Amino acid sequence: MEIIGKIIAKLPERSGQSKATGNEWKSQEYVIEENGTYPHKMCFEVFGGDKIAQFNIHEGEELKVSFDIDARQWQNRWFNSIRAWKVERVAPETAASTAGAPVPPPQPAPAFPPEDSKDDLPF
Repeated sequence: MEIIGKIIAKLPERSGQSKATGNEWKSQEYVIEENGTYPHKMCFEVFGGDKIAQFNIHEGEELKVSFDIDARQWQNRWFNSIRAWKVERVAPETAASTAGAPVPPPQPAPAFPPEDSKDDLPF
């Protein structure tokens, strides 16, 4: 799945050590807001210090974020996880044209048969 919008918040980086493997981990969450008439906000996570550095996300940027959604259970409750796997910079013109842009009205179909046609066949 993907979303195009503006980064409106960059949350503090979190880090820790895996209990299972003992390896260190890092993650950072961001809030993105879609452009359009009724914009939606979504909080997504980038997992791994290498990905955080590679994506280099800053507040105010227009981005196209590709992500996966997963759910996990903990103490009889379910939690969603939205994890980005690809981030692309978007030109401001592109972002504006893809979100909430008015659709031109349909053009009327030409009369059939054409009015100046001398042929009386229906096909």
